[in-house]
Amino acid sequence: MVVVLGAIMSILDVTVVNVAINDLAREFETPLSTIQWVATGYTLALATVIPITGWASARFGTKRLYMISIALFVVGSMLAGLAWSAESLIAFRVLQGLGGGMIMPAGMTILTQAAGPQRVGQVMSIVGVPMLLGPILGPIIGGYLVDDVSWRWIFFINLPIGVVALLLAARILQRDTPKPAERLDAIGLVLLSPGLASLIYGLAKGAELKDFLAADSLIYTAVGAVLTLGFVFRALSATNPLIDLRLLKRRSVLAASGTMVLFMAAFMGAMLLLPLYYQTVRGEGALESGLLLAPQGLGAMITMPVGGRLTDRIGPGRVVLVGMVVVVASVSGFASILEADASYWALSGVQFVMGLGLGMTMMPTMAAAIQTLAHEEVPRASTMLNIIQQVSASLGTALISVLLANRLASNLGGGAGGEIGSTQKIPPAVMEKIAGPMSDAFQHTYWYAAGLLLFAFLPALLLPRRKPETPAADAPMPMH
Repeated sequence: MVVVLGAIMSILDVTVVNVAINDLAREFETPLSTIQWVATGYTLALATVIPITGWASARFGTKRLYMISIALFVVGSMLAGLAWSAESLIAFRVLQGLGGGMIMPAGMTILTQAAGPQRVGQVMSIVGVPMLLGPILGPIIGGYLVDDVSWRWIFFINLPIGVVALLLAARILQRDTPKPAERLDAIGLVLLSPGLASLIYGLAKGAELKDFLAADSLIYTAVGAVLTLGFVFRALSATNPLIDLRLLKRRSVLAASGTMVLFMAAFMGAMLLLPLYYQTVRGEGALESGLLLAPQGLGAMITMPVGGRLTDRIGPGRVVLVGMVVVVASVSGFASILEADASYWALSGVQFVMGLGLGMTMMPTMAAAIQTLAHEEVPRASTMLNIIQQVSASLGTALISVLLANRLASNLGGGAGGEIGSTQKIPPAVMEKIAGPMSDAFQHTYWYAAGLLLFAFLPALLLPRRKPETPAADAPMPMH
């Protein structure tokens, strides 16, 4: 309960803000290209702080680190709600991200260490609930607050949740046991954190310019890639690296990481498309679009606990493959039926089926990497997997958005694809003529996502297909 409360805050905050971007642009009289950094700045902060979570868990203890991260997130939320300009809001969102980036890895470490390797699948199911519900509830809550209350409450809503989470954490979580801490890999930190931030900034800028090879984008992407590559060499040679990439020598960890990279890039990119379709092609508002996304969350809620139990009983390999088949079929379904006048019932049905597949894919994949690890290896493995998730999701979102924008520009002529959010200003007679070409662009982009998902089957075939053995000298920890 404590960990889920923290996860709900950090995950909802990403999706709640997305539906408020246009309102924030009007509130602060700021161009959309500037106000978008309210979202991107948060992502950059996440990528920067996640790498030190493994070391900080060992140095300060997971309970202490978890409470510090929640407190930092709550302070950032309060300040963001009091923001007086676009610049101040972006700065406070970065502060939020510094706390939010540590909440999920620290929470996952607390759960997995307490449960033991034989129950990792069920643990991943618990953590996965807010991860799946966030994209569903976020737009609904954000749409309601922006339309009927105030944009400031999309940040203030974190205060009561955060206070309750802090009180429960202080009372329920097991007291940290002091132990000698390894020295912080300062060289690795200098290489990885700026490297990831530069890489994500370059990708976001490339998506904004619709050209990843533009100088303004390519410089940051190249520098980020060089620094990140330098970190890889450092991590493989250092005695106590910031992130232990040598864990990838284990087949299960390597297979899970490869599966996650491709799956998260394709799926998170595809998640971008449907809300945009509802708002631009069908003319729905933010709240209505959020409600129309609910069937996916309902499907995931059904299979998430089932997938967790099956992972613990028969191994993650078979569960993940079945889930991925369902997800690929669903994404292909959108590519086939997403016409300008597609039935909402049909779209909701496909979303529900996609949710069923997602519940058997994402968390079992993470469980596959953690199940075979010893107790002391879990913190850094959790950190590594969270970084993989963040970077892959950023890459997928940037890639899919560029593919969609380019296809829209091709179908509509000129630079129309860059103004996707402005279709509400188009006269109905004109909108009726361009709805077909626009929906065609969405269909083609879904085919790209489906193709990328197919590549994820290659590493998924290497995932363990039997119940894991308990690592030697490893046992569950008690939780009060």
